[in-house]
Amino acid sequence: MIVVAGEALIDLVPQGRGALAGLRPALGGGPYNTAVALGRLGSPAAFCSRVSRDAFGEALLDRLRETGVDVAPVQRGTEPTTLAVATVDAAGSAAYSFYVDGTADRLFTLPAALPAGTRAVSFGTCSLVLEPGASAYEGLLRETASRGVFTALDPNIRAGLIPDADAYRARFGSWLPSVSLLKLSEEDAAWLGGTPREWLAAGPAAVVVTRGGDGLTAFTRDGGEYAVPGERVDVVDTIGAGDTVNAALLHGLAARDALGPGGLDDLGSDGWTALLRFAARAAAVTCSRAGAEPPYAHEVAV
Repeated sequence: MIVVAGEALIDLVPQGRGALAGLRPALGGGPYNTAVALGRLGSPAAFCSRVSRDAFGEALLDRLRETGVDVAPVQRGTEPTTLAVATVDAAGSAAYSFYVDGTADRLFTLPAALPAGTRAVSFGTCSLVLEPGASAYEGLLRETASRGVFTALDPNIRAGLIPDADAYRARFGSWLPSVSLLKLSEEDAAWLGGTPREWLAAGPAAVVVTRGGDGLTAFTRDGGEYAVPGERVDVVDTIGAGDTVNAALLHGLAARDALGPGGLDDLGSDGWTALLRFAARAAAVTCSRAGAEPPYAHEVAV
């Protein structure tokens, strides 16, 4: 079982050019998209979050159930669902404005336990920024790592939600001793101001940096560096592409029985190259269609 911990929200996605070009509600949130992608790829997965009881919240949970994701760890609240308004540029890249005050996911509390058989827990995005829930997710990260469970982190920086950049960078650094796999985009890396080797020295066994259409590179603490190109595709938009990479990496590691102690150290060049190619292929499928629509297993089979 792979547990994804973090927010679920509604993306308001434009259907054309212009600020209010037919905004369409779409189910989203980085961790939520990762959970859906894991379910579609066939990995046993669960979602750990706090979701509103409003119509948006019910729709979010319905999709998880339809994808086979366990929603038993989800907390519920009467507060509204977070909204994110997407702006998509000519290249298909998305930027977001968030409406987060008083929303349900901000009030997440530390769960008493995770589902039996949890092999890995994935964290990231807004849930590690917005208090008071951010401290609860951070506590879950530290507690999970202290028990030797594999942890994955995708900071997925949303600078508009971070009031004190230096404080966030310091907090990010404090998470790294509790992280097994750090995945981030090259834009995130530039904003954080560090390097993969510096982050590896702080704790993770591997760092994966995504470079959009140029592919992915993995850095390992034994000095390894493995890169693959992106899969060429006609890009509709990039919404959910990074979340799909998260899911593909975790799914591939689970298939290789590499979510235990030392699992990442044992992959080697062939293992990392195959894993990264799989993640690139999965992300390309997501980019080829509108919104966060990750692939099913049969669409990325080789």
